[in-house]
Amino acid sequence: MEYHVSKTGADQGQGTQHDPFLTINKAASAAVAGDKIIVHEGIYREWVKPRYKGLSEQRRIIYQAAEDEQVVIKGSEHIQDWQQVENHIWKVILPNTFFGSFNPYVEEVSGDWLVTIEETRHLGDVYLNGMSFYEVSQYDQLAAPVEKLEFKDLWTHEMVPVQNPKQTTYVWFAKVSPDHTTIYANFQGANPNKELVEINVRRSCFYPEETGIDYITVKGFEMAHAATPWAPPTADQPGLLGTNWSKGWIIENNIIHDAKCSAISIGKEASTGHNYRTIRKDKPGYQYQLESVFTAERQGWSKESIGSHLIRHNTIYDCGQNAIVGHLGCIFSEIHHNHIYNIAIKREFWGHEIAGIKLHAPIDTHIHHNRIHDCTLGLWLDWQTQGTRISKNLFYQNHRDLFIEVSHGPYIVDHNILTAKHALENVAQGGAYINNLIGGRMVHRKVLNRSTQYHLPHSTKIAGFSLIYGGDDRFYNNIIVGKDGWTGVGTSHFNNYTTSLAEYIENVHKLHGDLEEFELAEQPMFINNNAYLNGAEPFERENVKLVEESFGPDFFIVDQGDEGFLSIDLPESFVNFLGEVHSTETLPRVRIVDAEFENPDGSNIILDTDFLDNKKENKSTLGPLTLLNKGKNYIKVW
Repeated sequence: MEYHVSKTGADQGQGTQHDPFLTINKAASAAVAGDKIIVHEGIYREWVKPRYKGLSEQRRIIYQAAEDEQVVIKGSEHIQDWQQVENHIWKVILPNTFFGSFNPYVEEVSGDWLVTIEETRHLGDVYLNGMSFYEVSQYDQLAAPVEKLEFKDLWTHEMVPVQNPKQTTYVWFAKVSPDHTTIYANFQGANPNKELVEINVRRSCFYPEETGIDYITVKGFEMAHAATPWAPPTADQPGLLGTNWSKGWIIENNIIHDAKCSAISIGKEASTGHNYRTIRKDKPGYQYQLESVFTAERQGWSKESIGSHLIRHNTIYDCGQNAIVGHLGCIFSEIHHNHIYNIAIKREFWGHEIAGIKLHAPIDTHIHHNRIHDCTLGLWLDWQTQGTRISKNLFYQNHRDLFIEVSHGPYIVDHNILTAKHALENVAQGGAYINNLIGGRMVHRKVLNRSTQYHLPHSTKIAGFSLIYGGDDRFYNNIIVGKDGWTGVGTSHFNNYTTSLAEYIENVHKLHGDLEEFELAEQPMFINNNAYLNGAEPFERENVKLVEESFGPDFFIVDQGDEGFLSIDLPESFVNFLGEVHSTETLPRVRIVDAEFENPDGSNIILDTDFLDNKKENKSTLGPLTLLNKGKNYIKVW
């Protein structure tokens, strides 16, 4: 059955092309497995709540924007009856019944792992012709907001420039009484009754209320303005658009923007824990997160029932926490060819869950061919990064690019381009970093006070848990580029590590003991055949390497909108310095998990295509692109 929805339709209609429904929710209440819903041009101000699930890959329920028509789903309402208070300040008074049971101007950004709790922020927002305002804490702060030129990054404690300083002077404040919500805003001279002014009203734009709504396709929409809550891994994780603990969704070719916190959610739900650290205050969030994993396993968390989502060819921007978030529900998924930018750059709140993509337990998940830029952090994989592959992604103009935390592998990071000053934070073990271009610092830290789970290969079954001893990583065929004044670029921070499992075992057993001796010995590092430019420092026991300490490669990304280029100079010595194609056969198995680097189906993996999917010879160029050569390179990368 094919249902149609149109702004000229009626929910009393038949839902046909000639007698369409008016709302998407009406179609959602009718469509069953195998049906398609086609939505025609217009702005739909509703929270779409899919009612029925598809039954298989072949019997999906498809929600699709009509071809070549602009279909927008918004969580906001257009507000036109503003009253001028003084100068540039206007107000609107709305009955609380306008919001129903969910008032974003009452609901706070709050929950586990949120750090900035001294100054409360709410889930509401005000938009002037699409531009989001900043919330202030008192009415008195509305009159003369100071234009901000820079913010402090609370992770690195560095000052970073504001992308749009003028935007910081557009501010709002809300006051909620038992009967009314009054929203005040400084429109900086604009008349809000003559411009398009919208405010957050609904929590989500497309999100089922029930779990287990499997095999849904969402295709071709624009979605915006959702009052999504803070989404830590120890809580329910709703998004502007999300799967709500289900299996087999396809989310493709959508434009998604202005989620207060997270845009797309493939995360957990509340029964496995919901902000208990914040509410109960009796145990650390770390402990509750351990418990959530065990609880999920007892409740049937597995490949058969959860995950296997496909998120591709979406454009996601202007969100406060994440473009894509997920704990547990992201297993066995594929995330590719998405364009993600402007995530958390307003810096209205901060906590340990903010990145363009932030996933926990991305078991056998493949993240590839994404373009991620202008984010506070590009990609953060946290806990149980096992069987995961991060491949052929482009990171640029981020404050930090890639963070792998408290995971044991095996995971692969291959053929990526990382350009941030803070390019890689490796707070994990069991990784393979192959053929990347890394243009910034590489931080390495052990974690000897938090054990996290690992699993049987290609399964959610828990095999054990371990501390993060550091090491047990592989670095082959990478180009690592320093910059004047930067420290920590290269692999020299592994200088005290062993280089084989045999050497490691020998060191462990020089003293008689058990756990304590394993904490003291450095795990093996497998580092060879990398290029180090412009002050990047190599691992002291790297046998084969290319070092051009004083060669400045003048390395940057040229963003021309619809297309972009990598510009980099390479030395004469680069042309004859080749590396082998790596595979399951060449990558030593990881120690703690005792597992191989392989495909999700258990077959051997071969890393024989480059960033542009060009086939590689057995001996090929270092870095992510086979087109790289000595001298000036200017290569189209999108």
